[in-house]
Amino acid sequence: MKAEDVLSQYASGERSFAGANLNEANLSGANLSKADLSNANLSVANLSGANLSEANFSSAKLNVAKLSGANLSKANLNAAVLNVANLTLADLSGCEMSQASLVRAELTRAELSGANLSRANFSGADLKDAKLRSTNLTQANLSRADLKWTTFTGANLTQANLHGTDLSSSDFSGADLSNTELRQANLSRTNLRGANLSGANLRWADLSGADLSWADLSGARLSGANLTGANLSNANLLGTTLVHVDLTRANLIGVDWAAADLSGATLTGAKLYGVLRFGVKTEGILCEWIDLSPNGDQSNIYRFTPEDLKTFFHEAPPTVQIIVDDKLDHDTHYALAATYRYMEQQFKLKFAPPNIQVGRRRTTLTFEMENDDQLFLVAYAAILPFKDAASTHKHTIALLELLQSSDIEISLGDPERFQAVSALIQETVTRCQELRLPATVAKTLEKLRFFQTPTRTSLVNSSNQTLSIYVHPMFGKRIVENSDPALPIVIVSTQPHPLQALETLLEFIQGFHLAEA
Repeated sequence: MKAEDVLSQYASGERSFAGANLNEANLSGANLSKADLSNANLSVANLSGANLSEANFSSAKLNVAKLSGANLSKANLNAAVLNVANLTLADLSGCEMSQASLVRAELTRAELSGANLSRANFSGADLKDAKLRSTNLTQANLSRADLKWTTFTGANLTQANLHGTDLSSSDFSGADLSNTELRQANLSRTNLRGANLSGANLRWADLSGADLSWADLSGARLSGANLTGANLSNANLLGTTLVHVDLTRANLIGVDWAAADLSGATLTGAKLYGVLRFGVKTEGILCEWIDLSPNGDQSNIYRFTPEDLKTFFHEAPPTVQIIVDDKLDHDTHYALAATYRYMEQQFKLKFAPPNIQVGRRRTTLTFEMENDDQLFLVAYAAILPFKDAASTHKHTIALLELLQSSDIEISLGDPERFQAVSALIQETVTRCQELRLPATVAKTLEKLRFFQTPTRTSLVNSSNQTLSIYVHPMFGKRIVENSDPALPIVIVSTQPHPLQALETLLEFIQGFHLAEA
């Protein structure tokens, strides 16, 4: 069939050209909208500038076809073969291209937004500056393709193959790249803000200067990747493999990397303000200094000695633990939650709700925090709802005053650290003296047995050292009901909890990793 015949029949109302042989046909600028060209042979045909919107090209052969500037919006190209085809500036928005083959096709500045490209083969294709907003590329093959400056905002690339692909300066903000193959891909200066990269394979990928802020990289594999100068602020790196990754000058402010593996990684100049420094594997890391300033402006530089590097990334989260010698019930749980909520709002204390473990006879409240600075203050506040508060407060203040009255500068060694610790102690004492529950709240709590029972309070610093603050003399004791109320109940009390030896206390303070340190 000749091109003239197709155009003539189309003009007379014919739309079905299924299986037609139009090899090398010249149909440039033609209007074939909604035409059925399924299984047709259009190899080497010239369709540049043609109106092919909503046309059916399913299983058609369009190898080396010229489709530059063509309108293929909402067309059906499922299983079509367009290898080495020229689709420069073509409009393919909303089209169906599932399982289509576009090996080494030219798609520079093409519009593919909203298209279904699932399982399509774009290996070696040129998609520079193309638009693929909200496009479905699940399981698509884009290996070795050129995707520089391409827009993938909101696109779905789940399980897609992007091995060795050039994605530099592209926009993947909000895209789904979960379980995607990105090994050795070039993602330098790429916008991946808020993207889902969970489970993705990014081994040996170049992510230098990339924006990965708020991205989900949980369970992703980045061994050997280049992340120099990358922005990973507030990213999810839970369980991420970062072995031998280069994070030089990377922004990691607010990142969550619990259970991540940073073995052999380079972290010199990384911004680490607000990052939990425990629960990560850091064997063999290379780091000369880090930036702990809130804005990443290098106003607070922390330089490492070989010994510091071993202890900086510690193993234990700082915690306050209160063990109550009674079982928690629903009414008490409600009262406890309401009281802590009130305290957070009124006292402007930043502490998360406790992890609560209820046993048969005891209840354990564990308050976990980001750094050691708040340990004494949170301990002072957390015990407020309990009858033991007065005794616990007395011992807490006594410990802090013991530190204030002692010459700890020599023990701490570092003058700057001494000043930071001294300022922290003074601030804690001042804040503690401001914490008081209103009489109305205290009276409500007095009616509940849970808050009247003995307690034990202890602290665990970020170096996994424990300091006992207070143990009620009756903690762990059980009074046996006496059948004769006239007989006195004899209880052998324990000795009052002693103040910790100064040496032990100093060792506990030396284990602190201060936010300003």
